[in-house]
Amino acid sequence: MTLQTRAFACPSKYVQGPGEIENLAKWCADLETTRAFAVITPSFVDKLSSMLTQTFEAEGLMITCEAFGGQTTRTELDRLAAMAGEADADVVIGIGGGKAMDAGKYAGIQTGAAIVTVPTIASTDAPTSALSATYTESGEHAGSIYYKRNPDLVLVDSQIILDAPAKYLAYGMGDALSTYFEAKAHVDSDTKNRVRAGYKTPLAAMALSELCYTTLMAEGRQALADVENHELTEAVEDIIEVNTLLSGIGVESAGCAGAHSLNSGFSALPECQHASHGEIVAFGTICELVLEHYDQKTLEDVLAFNQDVGLPLTLRDIGLSRNDTESLKKVAEKAMTTKHIAAVPVETSPTILVDAILKADQIGADWRESHQ
Repeated sequence: MTLQTRAFACPSKYVQGPGEIENLAKWCADLETTRAFAVITPSFVDKLSSMLTQTFEAEGLMITCEAFGGQTTRTELDRLAAMAGEADADVVIGIGGGKAMDAGKYAGIQTGAAIVTVPTIASTDAPTSALSATYTESGEHAGSIYYKRNPDLVLVDSQIILDAPAKYLAYGMGDALSTYFEAKAHVDSDTKNRVRAGYKTPLAAMALSELCYTTLMAEGRQALADVENHELTEAVEDIIEVNTLLSGIGVESAGCAGAHSLNSGFSALPECQHASHGEIVAFGTICELVLEHYDQKTLEDVLAFNQDVGLPLTLRDIGLSRNDTESLKKVAEKAMTTKHIAAVPVETSPTILVDAILKADQIGADWRESHQ
């Protein structure tokens, strides 16, 4: 028997709590930096620039703040990287949604600076990831740039997350919902993880991925209700950690499989442009469970969860009709071109994927009708 090397990847440090944005300078000082460059989502530039300047100066640090252009095109990424270089920054901070943080990661990699991510919504696991998703000027996904290191610090101010619209927490739960099933697919198919080619998923990654799922099922509904009532509770804190850290580690140390393969297909269609990443992945998770012939209880648990927190159950929920066979074929064909599909532990083909999508759609519709 030949034993395989295992590999685990994660951010160097993770900090989460209410008001932590005011301690960002102190955490950056721990990285032994002196000059920071912050890429900030436009809606937060005016809110944060003055406070950041004051708190960084109090720590003897300099900071330059720049508004993110809104899309991670190569032009915008290179613009920000050039500015970070001109600022001679030894730490680059991405503050905002996934795209703003991805822009910060790119600038940090290009300049050799330390990387810090500060999410303002908990809608994806982008804060922890060692990649930047890129897009064309028209908004079409243009691929991802993968890095050899994760962020040096992820800082989450849970009060900022609470102040964001509750739907973003739900979107993040939709993305996190796939984590355990996709990690398990890697183990079941003996597909190597994405830390480094040829390495297998360690027990730690599987344990954290499973914790991601069980915490979602146990606390996700309550957390969403608490955010809707603008109450910061332990359930909210737990789900913020699920959406950012636990889901992120599952992706980094295992990888994506069926749900994210299908997301690549669905998100390329104009009809699905209104749906968030988390919404599409949530429906993709149902498709993956059908594709892999999961037991009825697991399928019903996921259906009930999606319905309760407002995540998709059917194709119609993400903008498609089951009768649009040409679009479904495009989805399946695109999914088959992704590297993630190799982790699915059952036979796949465009025809098999379309059948799974249609079956998932019918199951979701039947569930909704019988659980009104």
